[in-house]
Amino acid sequence: MSVSRNERRPRSELKRVLVVDDEADIRELIDLTLLRMGLTAVCAGSVAEARAALASHDFQLCLTDMRLPDGDGLDIVRHIGEAYAHLPVAVITAYGSAENAVAALKAGAFDYLAKPIGLEQLRNLVQAALRLPGTEEAVGTAEQEGPELLGASPAMQQVRAMIEKLARSQAPVYISGESGSGKEVAARLIHARSARSAGPFVPVNCGAIPENLMESEFFGYRKGAFTGADSDRDGFFQAAHGGTLFLDEVADLPLSMQVKLLRAIQEKKVRKVGQVSEEPVDLRILCATHRNLRECVESGKFRQDLYYRLNVIELRMPPLRERSEDIEALAGRILKRLAGPEHPLLSAQALVGLMAYAFPGNVRELENILERATALCAEGVILPEDLQLEAFAAPGGAVAADAMNWSAPVRQAPLAERLRAIESALLRHVMSEAADNAEQAAETLHVSVESLQARLARNA
Repeated sequence: MSVSRNERRPRSELKRVLVVDDEADIRELIDLTLLRMGLTAVCAGSVAEARAALASHDFQLCLTDMRLPDGDGLDIVRHIGEAYAHLPVAVITAYGSAENAVAALKAGAFDYLAKPIGLEQLRNLVQAALRLPGTEEAVGTAEQEGPELLGASPAMQQVRAMIEKLARSQAPVYISGESGSGKEVAARLIHARSARSAGPFVPVNCGAIPENLMESEFFGYRKGAFTGADSDRDGFFQAAHGGTLFLDEVADLPLSMQVKLLRAIQEKKVRKVGQVSEEPVDLRILCATHRNLRECVESGKFRQDLYYRLNVIELRMPPLRERSEDIEALAGRILKRLAGPEHPLLSAQALVGLMAYAFPGNVRELENILERATALCAEGVILPEDLQLEAFAAPGGAVAADAMNWSAPVRQAPLAERLRAIESALLRHVMSEAADNAEQAAETLHVSVESLQARLARNA
């Protein structure tokens, strides 16, 4: 194992990067580049040497080749994930080896570089890694105002934990979920908590762009490239340079554009319409759609190779009906935003009605319902009739309605206890109707079997 000349500086001044590659010229190239950035490279030529270096020094980043004499880069990625969870690791892959890059990202790699190594891309990757939460460069930037996902339900706690993990990676993320479930909010949170938070967040609705304009909108164009192109213009990729590009409703992309998008993602380069040469772009891709992307692949409407590049990691946003315990907090925040501190209050009956409703439009529909109710309510209290929905016609709604006529001790109990009692009665009623068939009951309630079983256990 060789240590660069920068290792002679005092330990307190050093920011170390572990470079693992069996080719001496690659190690030297990276070493010199890091030296000019004020960093120290500790170089290793094998998995064994890399493990020894990790045990001997503290590092801010690891760069490893995929092919090594005694193993491969994935061995190092997994070892770091198990023993040094907060250390970002990037892999160096052979040119055009998309499968290796995807495998590394799925294993937990922060990012990847393709050979031949572009020095600008290398510098961008290193700077992004050093801006991750927990590094010196990131101090003071962790707490920032931005979007938030409300709710204390197990489903939302899992989503928030996943977002924190995804924020420490550069891997493409596919955010799945129904319309109105908060996919763009999740994308903004991933960006806001990532090393790219200082860069732009560029959301694009893929279904809103005419097919004949897609290439120029995504990649930009040169002056004179077509009629009306009277000046050079950047596209979405250039606008998101240094930040995050969010492709909403990505399933609506035509196949011709999917091919061009795949190349841009793999090569991290784009070519403007009317331009001969490509230019590198430094950005992260997040995408979302309310459609089932795998079904789109199976039906031939979405390219399989692009699907695997975009769906390196999937984040599922749960529908509101699977986390009805969050409705009270969501409604309070929405009402405050709509009407300020003196906003109207939900009556207990109105809250029960909302919790019994299936919400096919999810949080977006809840916002619309409450906006209407705010305009219709009197004396600062929202009643069930102000909601204008068939809440008690929802599955088990009669149980919820009867619950409001229970004995005095129940009626006098705190709201949270009354809601738990309503949920317990609703679950018993639906399970009885389904002859204790969990799958049938889950389908009736429009929730997953796992969510139903968790609720049953909580109310046992």
